[in-house]
Amino acid sequence: MQVMKFKPVDKSGVSLVMAALMLVWPASAQELSEVEDGTEPDEPTETEEFFDVDEAASESMGDMGLVLDEGTWRMPRFCDSLPEACYNDSWDHFVVNPYDKNLMNMTDSVNIDMTGYCHPIAGYVTSKFGFRRYRFHYGTDVKLNVGDSIRASFDGVVRISKNGYGYGNYILIRHNNGLETIYGHCSKLLVAVDSTVHAGDVIALGGNTGRSTGPHLHFEVRYVGNAIDPQSIIDFETGQPKTEQLEITATTFKYKKEIASMAFYTVRKGDTLSGIAKKRHTTVSKLCKLNGIKPTTILKIGRRLRCS
Repeated sequence: MQVMKFKPVDKSGVSLVMAALMLVWPASAQELSEVEDGTEPDEPTETEEFFDVDEAASESMGDMGLVLDEGTWRMPRFCDSLPEACYNDSWDHFVVNPYDKNLMNMTDSVNIDMTGYCHPIAGYVTSKFGFRRYRFHYGTDVKLNVGDSIRASFDGVVRISKNGYGYGNYILIRHNNGLETIYGHCSKLLVAVDSTVHAGDVIALGGNTGRSTGPHLHFEVRYVGNAIDPQSIIDFETGQPKTEQLEITATTFKYKKEIASMAFYTVRKGDTLSGIAKKRHTTVSKLCKLNGIKPTTILKIGRRLRCS
């Protein structure tokens, strides 16, 4: 595997380069847990930078779709008419989703090139994208053994490579096709921020770090910070994308409407399930189903119960 590091150039020229349609790459951090939507940093955001690359890597950089501009290799600018245009001005090192773009009501469609995809690891799915009791799980979990090789899904540049509370040791890669992918709970990270990777490169070793109950890969696919159900676009049995051209529409993010409609209740002293059910105009059986509890479960003060 050939890993190429970008070298920051003089920051005094950043505004000029931006005007010349150069791309800014950020390096980010974590979701505080897998149930948040990736908008909370755990460290301050660093200054945006542009990056040069070593001339010795020229042939490989060209193969990856990078553009040579006045002796400097740069990522091609994302189309200004598409949602991913926000990538052009954002290269955040500490936030998974720094873009503030909710695509739940997007009116247009976007096509993403899925050719060249490499499945990060072979294994069976242990947890799917969707609700986990009162939390939402934004990725797909795949069983592995500690130390197993984890591979990059597409060509791209590493935006995050660090430890986070929820993800544990994790990597986020921004890809040339407009997607970003996340690889969580790793035991060891093998690529640094700003490293260029090819699809299939080994980027980390499987593990059980962070918010995890057993060795697995937490794999996410995001578009402009908005999570996409990996199993809706990838066949995890064959390790192949379900289509060569992925169409992204508002329907892709319809799960966000369900999240927005969720209601919670914080348990107070003296509360009972039947009492809470009556207050929230629901039933004890529904509360139990939504929260994975039994009618006999002892309610601890301060616990949040999902009510709808």
